[in-house]
Amino acid sequence: MIDARAEPQFSAPALAAMLLAVSTVSAGYGIVLPILPLMLQVIDGPNAAVEISRHTGLLTGLHALALFLFAPVWGRLSDQYGRRIILCIGLFGFGASLLLATLKLSIGLLYVERFVTGVFAAGITPVASAVIADQGGSDEWRARRIAWVSMAAISGFLLGPMLSGFLATLSKATSSGESVRSYELPFLVIAGVALIAATTVHLFVPNKATEVSASAERKRPSSSSGSTQTLLPLRAISFLVAAGVGVFEVGLALRGNQELGMAPAQVAMMFAACSLVMFVVQAVVFLPRVKPAWTRWLFAPALGVMALSLLLVPRMTGFAPLLATVAAVAASAGILSPVLTYWTSLESGNTKGAGLGKQAAVVSLGQALGSVAGGSLYTIAALPAAPFVVTAILLAGAAVSGFGLSRHLKDDHAPPSGVAPREGSCVSAATPNSER
Repeated sequence: MIDARAEPQFSAPALAAMLLAVSTVSAGYGIVLPILPLMLQVIDGPNAAVEISRHTGLLTGLHALALFLFAPVWGRLSDQYGRRIILCIGLFGFGASLLLATLKLSIGLLYVERFVTGVFAAGITPVASAVIADQGGSDEWRARRIAWVSMAAISGFLLGPMLSGFLATLSKATSSGESVRSYELPFLVIAGVALIAATTVHLFVPNKATEVSASAERKRPSSSSGSTQTLLPLRAISFLVAAGVGVFEVGLALRGNQELGMAPAQVAMMFAACSLVMFVVQAVVFLPRVKPAWTRWLFAPALGVMALSLLLVPRMTGFAPLLATVAAVAASAGILSPVLTYWTSLESGNTKGAGLGKQAAVVSLGQALGSVAGGSLYTIAALPAAPFVVTAILLAGAAVSGFGLSRHLKDDHAPPSGVAPREGSCVSAATPNSER
């Protein structure tokens, strides 16, 4: 049993403020996906299918590239100057950059907005995860709340496409009296929410790690000997999963709009279903009865399911089969995301901001390359479904290596000879009766 009195005194308002911050930046990304091809149609014309596909992939990838470049920077700054100030700067900058898309609908401003928004969004999710990892208490306590951060990101991604799918159906009158879609409203709404989130973070979130956290880190068995051997495979898997998600997102948006003739609301429904499945599976991964250390055995099966599902996405033509395949991709990615973050936080020692920032950077690079590949290669007739096939093969290979990583993580976190694991630690919680 874990002594509840040993759990950190982390206030509910502080946790709610962080979850709101993460959900907001995720919604700011999600609002673009259903309407981006339609916005590009206004700029390039409805017959410019190749240009629309290319810009959809590049714009989505540019946002993820900004996350890759700046997540480690924000993580290191949060280690030096505190978590709260970085979260506030990120949220204020994120909200302001969203307003760029409301000034004028042009390809140049869209590229600027996607990059600058990504720069400031990079300082939110890894720093929020570092706030949780800073706290003392049991591994179960931290694992569940890291999962909640991931679930907050999913909830924002769920809200974003739904919000843009609805608001984009509203019309506005132009100076000539014509009625056109209002693409600015989703950006304005999320910018306002970002301002509210920044205020709540400033009021409630602690700026530095607790003293309990430092004590807990000193008690944790050292993993320095295995950090390189475990962090590199963890980041490699994170990269491949993110690349698969990037290919999947862009490919689904383009396939829905160009091949299957779906309306924006239908595409938004597909993304909403994807997010809902991810939300549910992440809630299950770290249930109180699930020992965090057991989650290392989920790497291989989740990677295998994701690989197979990506192969099936471009072959599904009916709405129901495609929705089922989307759910399978979402379930596997939803399982892997919090589990990878949790194990990375364990391996990062006292520099959790930098460690989780690098993790976010790797994820963003994978998503950027996956998004660019999904858009740029989508219309090549000689290579049908090439991004899906290549990514699926790489994920299948990662699934095979995932078994070895799972065994190594168990050995890496075993206590030194003669040292008993502390109650509630990863080691004591990880060892079921069959392994003792």
